[in-house]
Amino acid sequence: MADREAPGDAAARARDLLAFVDAAPSPFHAVAEAARRLRSRGFVPVLETESWPTLPGRYFLVRGGSLVAWSGDAGAAAGGMGFRVIGAHTDSPNLRVKPQPDTGRAGWRQLGVEIYGGALLNSWLDRDLGLSGRVTVVDQGRLDTRLLCDDRALLRVPQLAIHLDREINQTGLKLNPQLHLTPTWGTGPVRHGEFVDYLAGQLKVDPAAVVAWDVMAHDVTPGTLAGRDDDLISSARLDNQLSCWAAVEALATVEPDGGPVPVIVLFDHEEIGSTSASGADSDLLASTLERIVMAGGGDRDAFLRAVAASRCVSADGAHATHPNYVDRHEPDHLIALNRGPVIKHNANVRYATDAVTAAWFEAGCRDAGVPVQHFVSRDDVACGSTIGPITAGRLGIPTVDVGVAQLAMHSIRELCGSADPAWFERALAAFVAPAA
Repeated sequence: MADREAPGDAAARARDLLAFVDAAPSPFHAVAEAARRLRSRGFVPVLETESWPTLPGRYFLVRGGSLVAWSGDAGAAAGGMGFRVIGAHTDSPNLRVKPQPDTGRAGWRQLGVEIYGGALLNSWLDRDLGLSGRVTVVDQGRLDTRLLCDDRALLRVPQLAIHLDREINQTGLKLNPQLHLTPTWGTGPVRHGEFVDYLAGQLKVDPAAVVAWDVMAHDVTPGTLAGRDDDLISSARLDNQLSCWAAVEALATVEPDGGPVPVIVLFDHEEIGSTSASGADSDLLASTLERIVMAGGGDRDAFLRAVAASRCVSADGAHATHPNYVDRHEPDHLIALNRGPVIKHNANVRYATDAVTAAWFEAGCRDAGVPVQHFVSRDDVACGSTIGPITAGRLGIPTVDVGVAQLAMHSIRELCGSADPAWFERALAAFVAPAA
């Protein structure tokens, strides 16, 4: 692949990405930030419990930690033009607060947490952690769910001093999630009910009003440009909020003109298998696409024809070649930062890419002036997976799995190239454009 100069607006786009990620410490905040940006571009929210508008326009819906948005003429989809779908996911591996979290020992107050997804556990040690998520309260006799975000350094998981683990550098760090990942958040005796009191104080309600929560720890250190030449991005949750940001920004550039209907879907729960009411293995995308067709005057047959005419890009992080572990990578498919989007391949369909979908995505990138790379795992290293095969399997839409190259995937702090977000945004915009 020939080198190409970074997009002229790469630094500005990288900083905008960092603003998105910093505003999105949880999947629910990622959806809220995506919705805020879409509203500012003229997108109108719709509710799944209500009838949908039939006129061409820009719309989005929210289901939990997931969001679907589209821009165009539902009649065009019903008439057989189909959809151009970009899928991504809002969740990242982290530590989530248990239903009865107040715990502690040896003079420490701690919070009980459960590991969510395939977190690199060691990366959560000795980090300043805040709390974010959603809390359901009783307000005037009705249940109301509210967002919570506290960026103070509330929690910490201290590592055992080397004096008490003299062989750690020879034998390696061994962490038991039940025993070694419980964060501290104060000293003194355990105070049962303390976490509920904390939530009530944050939300300005009576503790008796707090019913339940989906609250998680997050790194409070903001994302930043990094490296000698600012050619890197260091941030939490690049997997996969980078793709969410790029999808939102790409969709916002499209003006409805009667062509294929551009759609983005930001799923929750990809990191734990996608089987949930708002995950990729739910009916969220299928039901939304069908209702768009129905709003355009189509029936079930029109929906199936629209699906058959559709294409999907599954956008998720890709592995860059690690300079300290080059032997863990396929030697003929080395992946570099700042060299453009990565098309991900797997013969056993852990990625949905095939010859046809790879070809049309690469052709679109070529027309948009975007360089492309190709990733394959070593034969003796198990391949990961993502929402692409699930989406392709549920709907039968030809799908390509692509993403931005990064190091330290699933760490609390990940690393990518500062030019790649702009490349990726440009590639996705070319895909959803009516001429694509």
